[in-house]
Amino acid sequence: AGCTRANGSLWTVGQLVGRLKLYYISYKEPAFFNPITAAHQKSSGDEQGTEETQEDQNLTLRALEHRASKLEEQVRDLTERYRRAVADSENVKRRTQKFVLDAKMFGIQSFCRDLVEVADILERTSENVPVEELNDRNPTLVKLYEGLSLIEAKLQSVFTKHGLQKMNPVGGNYDPYDHEIVCHVPAGAAQPGTVAMVAQDGYKLHGRTIRHAHVGIAVESQERQ
Repeated sequence: AGCTRANGSLWTVGQLVGRLKLYYISYKEPAFFNPITAAHQKSSGDEQGTEETQEDQNLTLRALEHRASKLEEQVRDLTERYRRAVADSENVKRRTQKFVLDAKMFGIQSFCRDLVEVADILERTSENVPVEELNDRNPTLVKLYEGLSLIEAKLQSVFTKHGLQKMNPVGGNYDPYDHEIVCHVPAGAAQPGTVAMVAQDGYKLHGRTIRHAHVGIAVESQERQ
């Protein structure tokens, strides 16, 4: 009987401890004993999570759109800078090519100025030879004259080959970029204001004037100087 009473007491204490554990669990985890409440809490949590997820997605989308707009703006700016850089590069390239071409074409400009003075001497020497003396009685003078004429013709041929040309302004209009007035002459049959005579030949190198022609301009008689 004593053992039975003791076993009964132990069982009662065990039951009491078990009940206390259940009470504790039900207090800490009420959803464990109430499926409806657990389902409701889960549903509410899901809805709240969905709303938060949607809001986060909207924020992320707006941030991406803003970032994309910034990137597009940067692309436009870089594209414009690139186009300007290419244009500047092309301009520099063209200017450099023109500079090199001008250097090739006009690098001998100073030399040509000196050389045309030699042509002037040859021309004046040939013009000063008396035509009446060019006969069989003066064979030496004839040969000298012919040699000077050949040299002059060859020199003019070399000038033309290298783009150096003598101006022929007689009868044309006065051009201050090509001509320098040294005198005025009566117009006569010439048109007033045109070039009536040339005192010194002018020359152009590839179309650029390297020496102005010294000219006389035709004027009416009352305007003569």
